[in-house]
Amino acid sequence: MRDRILGIGDDYWIEDDRGNKVFLVDGKAMRLRDTFELKDAGGRVLVDIRRKMFAVRDTMVIERDGEPLATIRRKRLSLLRNHYRVSLADGSTELDVSGRILDREFAVEYDGELLAVVSRRWLHVRETYGVDVVREDADPALLIAVAVCVIHLAQKEREDG
Repeated sequence: MRDRILGIGDDYWIEDDRGNKVFLVDGKAMRLRDTFELKDAGGRVLVDIRRKMFAVRDTMVIERDGEPLATIRRKRLSLLRNHYRVSLADGSTELDVSGRILDREFAVEYDGELLAVVSRRWLHVRETYGVDVVREDADPALLIAVAVCVIHLAQKEREDG
């Protein structure tokens, strides 16, 4: 993934480890709120990502087929500034995202089990970072969307802060 992924109105490809185009992040320009679509290589929308307009805390929402899939917000009462909570739509599942978000060095966990690692360490190109989905049964589109959301929220917080 490239850091420019967060430019609203810009489209960026996400490649696999062999350089094949797998996902397209389609930033929607001219919208009142931050909006993205994550598409497969064939152009099919896998998830919609948008910033919630009227939330007490900055919140991003991920939807699949028009139905809520997950809500992402900074974790309250955390000693770590870069700690986010992902609440899945089933109401009982929560993922934790923590690490150095703005440095692109963080992990996504469920109940203490590692689901994905985001890191620049593996790559030599400066504006590129990897998303390593660790669990075979994890939803790669959801985890990539989570990475996009937490980076976007952390950047917004830094700009506003």
